[in-house]
Amino acid sequence: MTSLLLAFSMAAAPSSNWPQFRGPLGDGTTTAKLPTTWSEKDNIRWKTAIHDKGWSSPVVWGAQIWLTTAKADGREFYAVCLDKTTGKILHDVPLFSETTPAFCHAFNSYASPTPVIEEGRVYCHFGAHGTVCLDTATAKPIWSNRELKCDHFRGPGSSPVLFENLLILTFDGVDVQYVTALDKATGKPVWRTERGIKFTNASVDYHKGYGTPSVITVGGEPQLIAPAPEATIAYNPRTGKELWRVTTGGMNQSIKPIHAHGLIYLNSGHDQKLFAVRDGQSGNVKPEGIAWKAAKEAPTRPSVLVVGDALTMVNDKAVATCLDARTGKMHWRERFDGDFTASPVCAGGVMIFPNENGKTFVIEASKTYTPIAINKLDAGCMASPAIVDNTLLLRTKTHLYCIAVASGR
Repeated sequence: MTSLLLAFSMAAAPSSNWPQFRGPLGDGTTTAKLPTTWSEKDNIRWKTAIHDKGWSSPVVWGAQIWLTTAKADGREFYAVCLDKTTGKILHDVPLFSETTPAFCHAFNSYASPTPVIEEGRVYCHFGAHGTVCLDTATAKPIWSNRELKCDHFRGPGSSPVLFENLLILTFDGVDVQYVTALDKATGKPVWRTERGIKFTNASVDYHKGYGTPSVITVGGEPQLIAPAPEATIAYNPRTGKELWRVTTGGMNQSIKPIHAHGLIYLNSGHDQKLFAVRDGQSGNVKPEGIAWKAAKEAPTRPSVLVVGDALTMVNDKAVATCLDARTGKMHWRERFDGDFTASPVCAGGVMIFPNENGKTFVIEASKTYTPIAINKLDAGCMASPAIVDNTLLLRTKTHLYCIAVASGR
């Protein structure tokens, strides 16, 4: 376990901010110290009900927590702000309404994309239903853009990404697939790049995706790694110019790519393959550009954790595995229980895996399977956790919890 613990010297330090999906580094890791056990009566600092239905993760800046929610029928969309210390709702902002909302599968929600936040601004995104930038001090809209469209078919899922002066959005519908960047100050389009995918499967279910891009640095230059239906495509985030693409097949690509050890880890969706692509590619990636792949039991929805030279993941049906991040060799395989959609987090050498049924599995970040605890709350998680100031923010289907060691311990 020593190499894994040393890896935390490179992880995000404990912070008052968790600005985006999967945190400051976009990989779900931090050096924060968290309690490893909790229940409805133990180590709960506060618990606040969140109205209606939304699977977006909480984001945090300073004293504020923001998340989104929507009516289950898709007719009303909201942003909610809570006080980080007390859990009190500070703002509950109606953003816009739909008279004839597009279909959303009951498994999904109209508020599944996670907001992104920075000093003074929070950007709330609902896919083709619209994007709104709010002033975090007043909760007043600064701009709104409802012109970007696609047919999500089952509802939205891709979260926005901030890069320099740009807000980058992904629209992988069954009708059109594109990535676009807005001027974050005005909401006006800066660039738009069509995916240009030649689909191998005629079923429109294979033409949609839910992936959130990652911005990485390769050779001193930024790359936007953007999962797409049947492929993952890299772009110059400043211009939208395509740099390379790798064909993966599959459907419903959704995990957020991670860059480590000169490799980019990404998935193929429902056919459960995980790819480790060598960075520094150009054009169409050839077979030798793929260092290794795991041909079964990779997740469709929960993103993976890379800590040190170990990659740990749980798939949708509770099979957890730990692989050598450089070679793909398996260290261990275990089965949790329930179904999983939320992405895990790792804090201070401890990994946290919340399921859809209210259980959270806590294990050591280790090449040997070492369980620590199984904790139970009243409702399960569709949203991924956030971590700030050595506290765990866990959004269940009904509430937002602040989990921390009780005072006096």
